[in-house]
Amino acid sequence: MSPNPVAETVASLMPRAKEELAALVAFKSVADFDQFPRSESEGAADWIATALRAEGFQDVALLDTPDGTQSVYGHLPGPEGAKTVLLYAHYDVQPPLDEAGWVTPPFELTERDGRWYGRGTADCKGGVLMHLLALRALKANGGVPVHVKVIAEGSEEQGTGGLERYAEAHPELLAADTIVIGDAGNFRVGLPTVTSTLRGMTLLRVKVDTLEGNLHSGQFGGAAPDALAALIRVLDSLRAEDGSTTVDGLAADSTWEGLAYDEEQFRKDARVLDGVELIGSGSVADRIWARPAVTVLGIDCPPVVGATPSVQAGARALVSLRVPPGVDAAEATKLLRAHLETRTPWGARVAVEQIGQGQAFRADTTSPAYQAMADAMAVAYPGEEMQYAGQGGSIPLCNTLAALYPQAEILLIGLSEPEAQIHAVNESVSPGELERLSVAEAHFLRNYAAS
Repeated sequence: MSPNPVAETVASLMPRAKEELAALVAFKSVADFDQFPRSESEGAADWIATALRAEGFQDVALLDTPDGTQSVYGHLPGPEGAKTVLLYAHYDVQPPLDEAGWVTPPFELTERDGRWYGRGTADCKGGVLMHLLALRALKANGGVPVHVKVIAEGSEEQGTGGLERYAEAHPELLAADTIVIGDAGNFRVGLPTVTSTLRGMTLLRVKVDTLEGNLHSGQFGGAAPDALAALIRVLDSLRAEDGSTTVDGLAADSTWEGLAYDEEQFRKDARVLDGVELIGSGSVADRIWARPAVTVLGIDCPPVVGATPSVQAGARALVSLRVPPGVDAAEATKLLRAHLETRTPWGARVAVEQIGQGQAFRADTTSPAYQAMADAMAVAYPGEEMQYAGQGGSIPLCNTLAALYPQAEILLIGLSEPEAQIHAVNESVSPGELERLSVAEAHFLRNYAAS
């Protein structure tokens, strides 16, 4: 008998998984329907619903969430009296950004240098396949020993809170003893990692107005207040000289206790250009997992091509603030709003609009589910001990689930290791990581059922 029939089964299923992931990646499921057709997201949701039904899931449904998107739900009954595990992933993706920067088409899964490329391969359509592979392996080797619920979200990347609001209105739907969020990733390829903290986030749109209309810069420049210059000034005030985030009243000196992140390795992972300095102070882990980080996501102003010699009457920007664990996102939003309003110069009119918000998250790593996962990771990654890391990104649903089900244990695993380059051009997934993490999840479900 094979020493690990589950692993052998997963390995045999990988060609099918590649075909299925290719089919799912082909949907341009960006939940911004001003840019991408709603039908693309609906098509991806239908694909997942069909896949769940094929695996014997009951009560499969497309949930119409308050933000106008759909989440896919299904329930796979287990043995009587068994525990319930909720498996989460999301099928919406980030826009492809600069399509010219992709070596191969973003919505066409392409194998290159041992990785599978395409938008959503790692974040997080690959997570959907990870759950399916784990369940198929268990079904082929004695059955699934727990009740399983699957929820695949349709708007996680937009931060619009549709699934959070739906869960709050239907609290019984996603109730579980343990929740596995398949939207994180290993610290590096081959090093099994659970994510124990997430930064929260807030997203604000700021608009600055100074004039009734644009003016000729030769006739009026030098005295007429330039809205774009005012916006640049206030945005610059959000960073110290070393690049640290400086929002008035928001602490930025927390430290990370745990897995260290080597600075040279970070430079490589982040693809920092030679000679360009990292920003901020403290360790890399402090900066990306334990402290706030502001990012200007976009600015509305005239493009260089076609620009005229004008003093700008108005300008606006979209500003993101990552909020560290232990800081209330609503309070951080108030502080950022106040900073933008009070730091805008020259009496310019400023309007700040909140677009999205999510709380930070901290897991209880002493729970039995974490031991069950550590034992499972040891099987899937022989010779490696499971590590605990933070993640600078946000998964707002985590806090909603933690509040709704305070007794539930929440674990975060996934395929978004540094080489995956999620949210960037040429996103990819390691098929080896998909295989090993599917094996780990299958063994986790077994271990947890027996715990």
